[in-house]
Amino acid sequence: KQPVPIWKWSAAKMPGNSPESSPPLTPPGKPSIAVLPFDNMSGDPEQEYFSDGLTEDLITALSKSEDLLVIARNSSFAFRGGNVDVQEIGKKLGARYVLEGSVRKSGNQVRINAQLIDAATRKHLWAERFDGTLENVFELQDMLTEQIAGQVLPKLERTETERANRLKPDQVNVYDLYLRAVHHYHAFSFDDILAALK
Repeated sequence: KQPVPIWKWSAAKMPGNSPESSPPLTPPGKPSIAVLPFDNMSGDPEQEYFSDGLTEDLITALSKSEDLLVIARNSSFAFRGGNVDVQEIGKKLGARYVLEGSVRKSGNQVRINAQLIDAATRKHLWAERFDGTLENVFELQDMLTEQIAGQVLPKLERTETERANRLKPDQVNVYDLYLRAVHHYHAFSFDDILAALK
């Protein structure tokens, strides 16, 4: 058996590659989203477990989509409670979209506001309010996660399809072509099927 040479290389040790000088990540072909920690607006620090749990459940739910890249929890949670501009967050995390929200609690009642933002333009793409009771925290978190993810994913698909259809020919990548094909496929006419195949 021949010995196998092993090298260890660290980009962080290269000149100009410190975390402070590293260039921001660039969004990949697939859409990427960062789920920021939902703000605890109840005034009770002990209730932060609920907003954190909801955020983590949303990250998990959105990660199940094969058409979406979700920024890791540790990266998005680094922006907890900060006043960083959403455009700057998008650049630093390489996220095309940002999902943020807040949790308010009054007695046994809880209200969640969630909003989806285009990080590059700061444009609000979707916003919704959800109400529930804290009789069973886990059931409530599951229900809220299902409702929010169930509305965000279709909205992202429509937004990405519209974006792909607006691109110039020299700006289109493979994923954009896939989105255009899916758009024609769902129209389900003979001409659209031919366009989808093309």
